[in-house]
Parts: sequence; structure tokens; C-alpha cells
Amino acid sequence: MRARNIFRKLSGKRNRSKTDSEFSTSGIHNAVLAAIARRAPARGANYLDLGSGTGVLLRNVRERFGVTPFACDYTDRWMKVERQSVQIADLDRDRLPYDDGQFALVTCVEVIEHVENFRAVVREVFRILQPGGLAVFSTPNVLNLRSRQRYFSSGFYNLFGPVLLDRPDLRPGARGHISPINFFYLAHAFASSGFRELKVSVDKYQRRSLLVFALLWIPMRLASARVYRRDKQHYKVIDEGNDWMVRTMNSRDLLLGRTVILSAVKPG
Repeated sequence: MRARNIFRKLSGKRNRSKTDSEFSTSGIHNAVLAAIARRAPARGANYLDLGSGTGVLLRNVRERFGVTPFACDYTDRWMKVERQSVQIADLDRDRLPYDDGQFALVTCVEVIEHVENFRAVVREVFRILQPGGLAVFSTPNVLNLRSRQRYFSSGFYNLFGPVLLDRPDLRPGARGHISPINFFYLAHAFASSGFRELKVSVDKYQRRSLLVFALLWIPMRLASARVYRRDKQHYKVIDEGNDWMVRTMNSRDLLLGRTVILSAVKPG
């Protein structure tokens, strides 16, 4: 079963969508749709795509789940979906222009790595979700083996690097990545904002990391177990609330996965 799951993640499409190449990939969108399907909203429910870009994901969610779509971004010039209005908001400065509890579903896909304070975005999404509503976020996985190797050699994570000053036109695409977000801190932001039922997945496995994974898996497990015991017993920074987050850091999915997808529910 595990081998079959690895194969499925490795066999994802490698080509980017022509209409969405600067923003995301079909593989990420498929993983987001799968996360939504685990707790699908009622037909006709309000759905917000935060950082809507070209609207490809928004259209896919609307067609699959029959929701009423809303789009929000810092500009409307990217939107390709006909008759879809876009609410303008700067996530670095603005409060989201929506009422408390307005949405049953919010997606924020490949966005938070572009903003200065992702925790404020998570809190705002919690505010505008109705009780029982679902939030689905994605961001580049800076914990995969390729990213760790790049950080070791250059000091930069994979898909992150030197950022030019005073170039707001570079916000789309990897050139606008200014905030590498480790899985633990994203999950911590969700949990501390009040979200529950957190679930993590990845869009696909990176094939070029398989050999390194096979060689390093056992040494990494032994080393991480030692650090885990020290952090829990001596420093006392691991408890029942964050234990699963710490254990997930060196899981197979995060060591091999390209993109992290985190979903969570607002209690109620």
C-alpha cells in the first residue's frame, strides 16, 4: 500500500497549466481539491479564493462543488474567468473586506510566501469563516530534501533566493517569494488562531530525492529522535498540543513532497 501511494505521488503531471503557469500548477490544484472533498461545503455556500490570480482554482472549485465563488487579490488584472469580479486587498496592510463568518470555504494557495505576516492572514481567514467552515492553504515545502540541500549549500531554501528591492511587479511567481514558511510554524499559526482538525498533505513527491531519502532515512530518524527527546524532556517545548507537528517535520511526505497543503476547520 505504501509503495502504491508513493507511485501515485510520483506520477503526477509535470507540466504546468498554460493559463496558470506563473501562479500554481494543476498538481497543487488537484491536491487542494482532494483536501476540500474531505469536508465539502454545501452547494451554494459562499467560497473565497484568497489570492485568486487567474481564477483557475476558483473555477475548478465552483464547478466541482457548486459553491458561490468570491475572488480577492491585490490586483484584478490576472483574472481570466469571465464575469468574475475581484475584491482588491493588500494582505500586507489591509483587513479582509468581508464580514465575520461570511464563508464556508476559503482557499489561499501559493500566496502566504508572498506576504510579510502570514499569521495575520491566518487570523483573518479564521474571522471570515463560519463555524464549521474549512480553510485550505498551500505553500512551497521548504523542508523537503532538495530544499534542505540547497539551504546547506547557499543559505536559501528551494524556490526562495535573493529578493530585489522596490520591485512590486515581481510579486507573481517564485521571484516574489519573500517568506519561507516551515510546516511547523504554519500549523502552529492555524492551531493558535483557533483552528482544529488540521490535516497535512503534499501535491507530489520529487523523484530526484528518492536515492537521498533511501540513504538518509535511518540516520535522520535516529538523529531526530535524539533531538525530540531533548526538546521534550529537557527544554519542555513539546506537549500534547504540538507533538504531532514536531513529529511530522521529518515525515516521508515532508521530506519528499514539493508543496505543503494544510487544511483546517473552524470549530462550531
